[in-house]
Amino acid sequence: MSASAWLPVAFVLGYLFGSIPFGLILTRLAGTQDLRSIGSGNIGATNVLRTGRKGLAAATLLLDMLKGTAAVIIAGFYAGPNAAMLAALGAFLGHLFPVWLKFRGGKGVAVYIGVLIGLFWPAAVVFCVLWLATAVTSRYSSLSALVASFVTPIFLWWFGHPALASLFAVLTLLLFYMHRENIRRLQTGTEGRIGAK
Repeated sequence: MSASAWLPVAFVLGYLFGSIPFGLILTRLAGTQDLRSIGSGNIGATNVLRTGRKGLAAATLLLDMLKGTAAVIIAGFYAGPNAAMLAALGAFLGHLFPVWLKFRGGKGVAVYIGVLIGLFWPAAVVFCVLWLATAVTSRYSSLSALVASFVTPIFLWWFGHPALASLFAVLTLLLFYMHRENIRRLQTGTEGRIGAK
């Protein structure tokens, strides 16, 4: 099979990896209430944290990151860098819009970091540093993700990775779209802060 023929396979592989709803799986195994019936209703680690199970939230964060990393590494190993980027896009879309859950998934932050690790890990370090710095100063998780994702494509372009910069510009736009309600609450001052009851 030619390299170009692997590209749609890489995208589908990424989508299938990304669509694994680890948050929902872990909370069901732990016997908590349906994750989609609390908080924001999404399947990500932030909503898992609302169950009061910090360990489950941490496990969800890690597994959601790793599913993105795994998709990228597998596709890149077998079909090269273009396939890896398509797998990254597929994994991100799979997490946001999983077919198994009527296309209602998470907001994508963990998978964003995971595919960054697989494609260019220094950018993942920058993302996490920016996230932590913004979280410490503002205590807004959503704002931290928005700031870090906004800077990521700029960082990638600045360090000579225009293709990755373009990919992550698209992922950033999608991440902003998924955080549209958070952005409205940030504008009105009603967004919940980290650690607030």
